Amino acid sequence: MSLPRYSKYKDSGVEWLGPVPTHWVIHRLGYFFEERREKVSDKDFVPLSVTKLGIVPQLETAAKTDDGDNRKKVIAGDFVINSRSDRKDSSGTAPQDGSVSLINTVLRPLAEFDAGFAHHLLRSVPFQEEFYRYGKGIVADLWSTHYSEMKNIMLAIPEVVEQRAIATFLDRETATIDALIAEQEKLIALLAEKRKAIISHAVTKGLNPKAPMKDSGVAWLGEVPAHWGVRPLKFFAKIGNGSTPNRDNPDYWADEGFPWLNSSVVNQEEVTEAERFVTEKALSECHLPIISPPAILIGITGQGKTRGMATQLQFTATVNQHLAYIKPNMEQLAPIFLLRCLESAYDHLRIESEGAGSTKGAITCDQLGRLRIPAPDLNEQKQIVSFLEMKITKLNELEAGAIRAVALLKERRSALITAAVIGQIDVRRATEK
Repeated sequence: MSLPRYSKYKDSGVEWLGPVPTHWVIHRLGYFFEERREKVSDKDFVPLSVTKLGIVPQLETAAKTDDGDNRKKVIAGDFVINSRSDRKDSSGTAPQDGSVSLINTVLRPLAEFDAGFAHHLLRSVPFQEEFYRYGKGIVADLWSTHYSEMKNIMLAIPEVVEQRAIATFLDRETATIDALIAEQEKLIALLAEKRKAIISHAVTKGLNPKAPMKDSGVAWLGEVPAHWGVRPLKFFAKIGNGSTPNRDNPDYWADEGFPWLNSSVVNQEEVTEAERFVTEKALSECHLPIISPPAILIGITGQGKTRGMATQLQFTATVNQHLAYIKPNMEQLAPIFLLRCLESAYDHLRIESEGAGSTKGAITCDQLGRLRIPAPDLNEQKQIVSFLEMKITKLNELEAGAIRAVALLKERRSALITAAVIGQIDVRRATEK
């Protein structure tokens, strides 16, 4: 879509705004909004959450408050923004009356001001960057911006009729872009499901659809080819985990040294480098196994998705206590076949680790050792690995294309909003469609 610029511009004198249409007025934010500071209870005012998608009913994951007036009152049409730098982009116009956490700044329009326009303007990337630039540091990577600083941010604003025209245009255009993003995200989810199904079928049923089958006696495996064995993983591999040396001991940590990995690495298809390093002293005094490839790493703790996720280690390293390593016997078990088996067993491992007892929320090395896996001969394992590599490569290419499309659409959405709310384009005629 090609949209015209305004016929005349003036220098705003404000770096983040640049030239603005001559008929737009320039004032500090405090001229248009005042802070709403009234404290209320979420027993009387519906609790709301401030998210990157806007203001929504309180999320289940949000911290619940105790009795007392320890929330901020919000009225429909107020703009709310999280003041903390680690919650960037969490903001929006309140769709209803309610209450929000005290960490948020609540803005009440002082004059006639279109809530839709305020929503797009104050959520735009350049405004958000300006907002957090005004913040004051708490620690190096965490700071807050309060209303006392926020009120000094300069805004350029058209009359309310034009504000509504801009908001109407952006609501329509962003809805179209959001629908396209949703389609691509749905495709990404479908590709992930297809990948999961292809892997599961290959490592549990094999590649020959005519092969006689037998009951494996294992719920997550179901029937397997009759000529396959099914045995505990401990008969095919060495299993263990590591530790985290005392972070307060400088003798244990170095900018360069022996690679040390945490559970975040399981989000990678394969691990090829480390971000943290330990010293020889740490290796000798702490429980830190030296793991050389071929080896598989698997996340074993936590409530997030990483528990049960596995990846392939491609270089010699050590690990923390939240990772287990599996060193397969190469004469019996192909590492990538094992990796695909663990991917297929992901749901089973998570369910088993969520049972009652001391291991709740954790997979133990003993549980991994007792995990019964399919055991075709090594040659058949390698055939399955080759088949899956071909299939997964194609799926990965499709996924990468969809991910790029989402990124481009989001970039286009952000650029369109920015251009409209700071007057780089004139959308008034476009609203007449």
